[in-house]
Amino acid sequence: MDAITFIVLSVLMVASAIRVVLNRSPVYSALSLVVLMSLLAVYFLYLDAHMVGVLQIIVYAGAVMVLFLFVIMLLNLQNTVQDYRQEKLWTIGIICAALFGQMWLLFGGEGGESSAQQPLPEGFGTVISLSEKLFTDYLLPFEITSLLLLVAVIGAVVLAKR
Repeated sequence: MDAITFIVLSVLMVASAIRVVLNRSPVYSALSLVVLMSLLAVYFLYLDAHMVGVLQIIVYAGAVMVLFLFVIMLLNLQNTVQDYRQEKLWTIGIICAALFGQMWLLFGGEGGESSAQQPLPEGFGTVISLSEKLFTDYLLPFEITSLLLLVAVIGAVVLAKR
């Protein structure tokens, strides 16, 4: 990955992360988090970890964010439309910039420089090597994460019933 690509991705990720924290609307914060996770997947693609990049999009930007949006809608957090006009424009701008950046990187940018600089180990990025690491070395963090998500959903349901 060249320096310009790294800087552009970093600036977009920091801007998206700031929007996650500063948005008043939880829905727009969740959408900014989707952009952030998608940009992180681009980093994985540049590191030649294609499987991890695809899983980042499918699992985190897809399934986990659907869960977050479900919890947000379940809590029924409502504000006026005027409060969100400025935030909506910023969020749409960041999403468009992130999508444009991803398309440029995937179709127009120069990828694969990392494998030309340093040889990768045998079987790097395959499903077998990823699953071996996940279910041996990182089994406890994997299970703790699933329990935290379960507790968050149960807490949201309890709060929504009140």
